[in-house]
Amino acid sequence: MKKGKILIVDDNEDILFTLKMLLRPLAEQVTTLDDPREMLPLLSRVRHDVILLDMNFRRDAVSGREGFAWLEEILKLDPQAVVIFITAYSDTEKAVQAIKQGATDFIPKPWQNDKLLATVSAALQLSFSRHEVKVLKEQKKTLEQRAEALATPAEPTHIIGESAAMQALLQTVRKCSDTDANLLLLGENGTGKDLLARYIYEQSPRRTRPYIDIDLGSIPESLFESELFGYEKGAFTDARRPKPGRMEAATGGTLFLNEIGNLSLPMQAKLLSVIEQRRASRLGSTAAYPVDVRLICATNTDLYTAIDRREFRQDLLYRINTIELRLPPLRERGDDLFLLADFFVQRYARKYHKEIKGIGREARRQLQQYRWPGNVRELEHAVERAVILTSGPMLAARDFHLQSRLTHEPLDEKERYNLERIERESIDEVLRLCNGNITLAAEMLGITRTSLYRRIEKYKL
Repeated sequence: MKKGKILIVDDNEDILFTLKMLLRPLAEQVTTLDDPREMLPLLSRVRHDVILLDMNFRRDAVSGREGFAWLEEILKLDPQAVVIFITAYSDTEKAVQAIKQGATDFIPKPWQNDKLLATVSAALQLSFSRHEVKVLKEQKKTLEQRAEALATPAEPTHIIGESAAMQALLQTVRKCSDTDANLLLLGENGTGKDLLARYIYEQSPRRTRPYIDIDLGSIPESLFESELFGYEKGAFTDARRPKPGRMEAATGGTLFLNEIGNLSLPMQAKLLSVIEQRRASRLGSTAAYPVDVRLICATNTDLYTAIDRREFRQDLLYRINTIELRLPPLRERGDDLFLLADFFVQRYARKYHKEIKGIGREARRQLQQYRWPGNVRELEHAVERAVILTSGPMLAARDFHLQSRLTHEPLDEKERYNLERIERESIDEVLRLCNGNITLAAEMLGITRTSLYRRIEKYKL
């Protein structure tokens, strides 16, 4: 049976001790206070599932006014609080008034143990239900906002690829589709890690529950905690209302953390703690909520090298890479290039209302010769641009503007795999393709504008 947190407020120490012993089987934590003035500061920090509140605290007081006044303050702080009054001076009129003012129940002193346990047990179930409804409403609101912002397509995700490399990848995906194993997607920028993550989610047992994604490369470190874990009202200057984080919104479903290699070491430690304990807290709250998510992470960073450089935690890597999936670059996918190009031609011909039959022979030859440093993302942008610029029924080589970018001199093995050269050429190609549009280029490269500016300055582009 699920246990909750119970707060007992009474000025009689014997009552506090007796109730604490009696209610211990129902609670994961029982807190007692003999001064009601300490109650509100405590409740503002820690959420309690049930509050047992005495109605009279001053000697010889019998009216219950103190209890009703404190009940009003509690409900101002939390309108969904479950409060049970306890008093030695009970009558029907007070009981009715207590319920009307928002109390859940009324326990007279002396009590019968069985009845008290039954009353508190029912109150706990009511509290759990209220909290669950509240979380579901917040989750629904967050998902609706995310769907509206991203214009999430209703159609199922389709993975295009008949090459041996892609078929091997999809075979591994099928093997882990019925599990909750955490996955790590590795691959160059533009290979489709975000698309594969959604495809995996749609094949999983959690496909009817939320899918939440977060690009860690685009979120400032100062906002990481509030974005991922949420915050309470007043947690910081602009926190005018409580907000669930992505972790909480993904409860029961899948959380996709893109570009996890960009996470700072302090944030890695916090994420590791949540994964291990399966509990998290909103900023400004000490109350923890359970974490039940299937974690899919992605990066284009060599995490093993980052571990050697002490830039990434080894224990976090072990937690997120139960299964590693490597997405092949487009240059290693053979004729998948043409399958993808034809698919994008159809998509953008429909979007821009053009009658385009396909891609011409010379254009196909150039597409095949080009290295595609930006992979599938670059191909998609190239096809979209060609569809916009073409004036004929077939896409010609001149529509793609690839001739000036084709590599004419073969590179030796050392130079071919030089990471700085590859990065410099990729950025240069994408900047040309985007006509210098930094925002579009950063999106195509899968990095932030700030990161792109740093690289432009580094390579003097």
